[in-house]
Amino acid sequence: MSATRQAAPALAGGDTPLASLRGVGDAMAARLAARGLVTVQDLWLHLPLRYEDRTRLERIVELRPGVPAQVEGVVEAVERGFRYRPLLRVALTDDSHATLVLRFFHFRAAQAAQFRPGARLRCYGTPRPGQHGLEMVHPSYRLLGDEPAPALGDTLDPVYPAVEGVGPATLRRLIGQALDLLPDAATLELLPAGLAGLAGLPGLRNALLALHRPAPDADLAALAAGTHPAQRRLALEELLAHHLSLRRQRLAQQRLRARALDGPGVLARRLLESLPFSLTGAQQRVFAQVREDLARPSPMQRLVQGDVGSGKTVVAALAAALAVERGAQVALAAPTELLAEQHLANLRAWLEPLGIRVAWLAGKVTGKARTLALADVASGEAQVVVGTHALMQEGVAFHDLALVIVDEQHRFGVQQRLALRDKGPAHGLVPHQLVMTATPIPRTLAMTAYADLDVSAIDELPPGRTPVTTVVLSAERRPELVERIRAACAQGRQAYWVCTLIEETEEDARPGQGARLQAQAAERSFEHLSQQLPGVRVGLVHGRMKASQKQATMRAFKDGALDLLVATTVIEVGVDVPNASLMVVENAERLGLAQLHQLRGRVGRGAAASSCVLLYQPPLSALARQRLEVLRGTGDGFVIAEKDLELRGPGELLGTRQTGLAAFRIADLARDAGLLPQVHALADHLLAHAPDVAGRVVARWVGGATRYASA
Repeated sequence: MSATRQAAPALAGGDTPLASLRGVGDAMAARLAARGLVTVQDLWLHLPLRYEDRTRLERIVELRPGVPAQVEGVVEAVERGFRYRPLLRVALTDDSHATLVLRFFHFRAAQAAQFRPGARLRCYGTPRPGQHGLEMVHPSYRLLGDEPAPALGDTLDPVYPAVEGVGPATLRRLIGQALDLLPDAATLELLPAGLAGLAGLPGLRNALLALHRPAPDADLAALAAGTHPAQRRLALEELLAHHLSLRRQRLAQQRLRARALDGPGVLARRLLESLPFSLTGAQQRVFAQVREDLARPSPMQRLVQGDVGSGKTVVAALAAALAVERGAQVALAAPTELLAEQHLANLRAWLEPLGIRVAWLAGKVTGKARTLALADVASGEAQVVVGTHALMQEGVAFHDLALVIVDEQHRFGVQQRLALRDKGPAHGLVPHQLVMTATPIPRTLAMTAYADLDVSAIDELPPGRTPVTTVVLSAERRPELVERIRAACAQGRQAYWVCTLIEETEEDARPGQGARLQAQAAERSFEHLSQQLPGVRVGLVHGRMKASQKQATMRAFKDGALDLLVATTVIEVGVDVPNASLMVVENAERLGLAQLHQLRGRVGRGAAASSCVLLYQPPLSALARQRLEVLRGTGDGFVIAEKDLELRGPGELLGTRQTGLAAFRIADLARDAGLLPQVHALADHLLAHAPDVAGRVVARWVGGATRYASA
């Protein structure tokens, strides 16, 4: 590595504030900062969503449906209509004597007046079959007038993610200024030349220029798929930065000290003897791993992933028993009151007969009850404390917190998780951390996504769990389903009806098929089902309701006061109703494999035979058909996770919503899984031979987020 490279500043000039660019005043800087764009480097990494090819003109007669194109022609006729909603249609023709219709639903009178017969237009859009041949809906256009037509572009036009309050042209101009400030390749590059894993990929400078200013002959299909060499080069460095950040965080964690919870395990043994069931082999294996971690004087950082109903809570209870035996306190945090209440009920049933005091602390615990609970927590009288975000508030003080258990940690904010960790004992000690998730993650991705954690998998369901029969049906058979629900509820069973969207949406045409797909709104389904099922008690839950309303309705369903719960995907986590034996998921083709699997896990929790019906709107795309077939063919979450990675789906399994990972700017863990072996090899090399370079890579991509990496 050259001396020049070693002396390069961490951000290679990219830390220049955006206020230094022409046209960026205080107001503009504030709007950019609200989108996370603060420095010149942020604009380098604000990559286009897609590209428009305005480097050439197509003749109208040569247009192909679904293929974006730019045309130039003369307005032949204009028609305005108001039958159902305002409509403007403009007929455009060129020297090929073919006609293209431009259709506008949103327009102003002054805009419509511009389209007079004889006017010359240049427009760009995606043609599709219409009533009178090909048409473009809301194309971008330019009136040409009598002067010579402007020259065509010499590069593809990038279309950037929108920034509120900043127009697309302004954003392109600012990014152009930022690119003019790119340093030379040797200064910008951080990764040493010749390292294994970089072969065949461009340098960072060339990659950025190729993505912001792609040549007309650039591979648009590869760019759209995210597989262009320039995109892979940036994704590699971003994945490397996050992996290094987590590895460094892990090393830092290992230098911290924790209280060794290495007692004989008398309470845990008594708990095992009192349980009405035996642990599965997977539960025994994972508990042994947890016990070994807790016995060390360095803090445990372990993720336990297991399918819905695999028995993660029992392992958490056994870990809590080990901590209490050593005189320490345990905190268990869950993201919703309903989920926290379920943990509270289980832990009280299991631990209180052993003489362990379990306290409850949530937002609805107020007044005298809250004061007493806080006093018990502060004095150590409460040995295990179960709660929601309320556990993390400033007024909550623990006597001797040595173990923190977090369920579905991705649903907590980073600051909240840090606040709970920081409530551990003084004298430089931190609590052990046990994290649980019901989202199985493929091993290769877990190695990158959770490089700061030891990962355990409970990959075996307890005996006696009723398998869920999964059926895939066309929406045309909806009336049959309604009758099936009526029969189930008449027999005392309960059912879910899950809608994918809350509000009505405009018709969404499937590319290339012209078929219309309209999602049923939760409110509308609630009204229809209430009318169709007189005598059936129907409830409604969706994300826009107040938290108290949601909790009350879900609790009523859990208590048996409702027969049918119509809901959006908010019920994916947090409801355990053993009496619910039927689930219908409407528009199932719109959801990813992992989310569908999580929803299905809400039924089959009792002894009754259970079913999950995946209702789809035909025609199905090939990818959607594969996803639904996978769900019908297996109930194993780990198999589904691997298949989700293979199919990619909509990213539900691996998106930040599921895992709590920092949002990637460029990388996609599913798409870029093939880069992970190179990422791990590069990380090993840099940490061993160039730790200063590793630090600069982290600073470029992750910045100050390192403290949050394993929160």
